[in-house]
Amino acid sequence: MDWSMNYSQTISTPAGEISVTANEEFVIKICFGKADLEKPNLLTQKGCDQLEEYFAGKRTEFNLPIEAQGTDFQKSVWAELLKIPAGKTKSYGEIARLIGKPKAARAVGGAVGSNPIAVVIPCHRVMAASGAITGYTGGNGVITKRQLLDLEGVG
Repeated sequence: MDWSMNYSQTISTPAGEISVTANEEFVIKICFGKADLEKPNLLTQKGCDQLEEYFAGKRTEFNLPIEAQGTDFQKSVWAELLKIPAGKTKSYGEIARLIGKPKAARAVGGAVGSNPIAVVIPCHRVMAASGAITGYTGGNGVITKRQLLDLEGVG
């Protein structure tokens, strides 16, 4: 990937700093933490604006052109995550069944954990089969996952 053609921008949110990275066509990465280089473009600004609306409780769905780089399996998991509406959750096992790999709950967990477009691809909406909040790789881990779920009204 030619990073010289990428743009990035950081915003402060109640869950900490989040950086949005894009190329000319797609948002390609959203992660917790500050961007290495602040070099915004229209897509990074649109991503930041929509994240601000989300954290203000004014947005439940994102309207961004995204392109997540990963394996076909990871992409199938991330596509399924995009179908989970705000305020709802699914288990790793449910996601595995929905993508036609019912025995792949652990692999689904790995794909969820490697999601390159945090919040927009809602990996925070995936829980253990028991309903317990399990690991989260963004921000402050499970604390951040709980913040996102609370924001969406998940009890």
